[in-house]
Amino acid sequence: MADDIRVIPANEASWEQLQTVFGLRGEAAACQCQWFFARDREFSSMPREERAERFRAQTACGDPGAEHTSGLVAFLGDEPVGWCAVEPRSQYVRLARTRVPWSGRDEDPLDDGVWAIVCFAVRVGYRRQGVSTALAVAALEHARANGARAVEGYPKELAPGKEEIWGELYVGTPGMFEAAGMHVVSRPTLRRLVMRRDF
Repeated sequence: MADDIRVIPANEASWEQLQTVFGLRGEAAACQCQWFFARDREFSSMPREERAERFRAQTACGDPGAEHTSGLVAFLGDEPVGWCAVEPRSQYVRLARTRVPWSGRDEDPLDDGVWAIVCFAVRVGYRRQGVSTALAVAALEHARANGARAVEGYPKELAPGKEEIWGELYVGTPGMFEAAGMHVVSRPTLRRLVMRRDF
């Protein structure tokens, strides 16, 4: 199926298509991809409607001429099936303020030349079919085409013998990033990796 997946910048998709991916229930629908854009207190007090408004502005859905968009949408035929958040690392407030990605690394979290892939959402009925991997590969190319010097991802590994709980791997898996040519640069915790590709 991966060969049939088409990925486009979010501003070239409609808001309705993107919301079809996120659905009406569950973590993706509630979050509206705002977790990395807000601190804990701000995020927890933000109504879902406000999260959706912010997300709509960030993606510029329906505006192909927009100068900026915050991610990519995957399609299988005419069906919107997946989402990936990717933009300069400095845009993600939570990422800059958490110690995990920077443990053991001499990095400037606010370096605009380094982009980050922080979140994936795949529509119910289309999971485990290569959508996220196709998005990871496309996100890397999207970042490079828009001037990134490097791209990072922060995937989790499943605990040995454990099954995936939906939502737990919204940050991606190592295999997805390996498919995009990224390699491990650090392991800040037992299950968290930092993976990167420099151009």
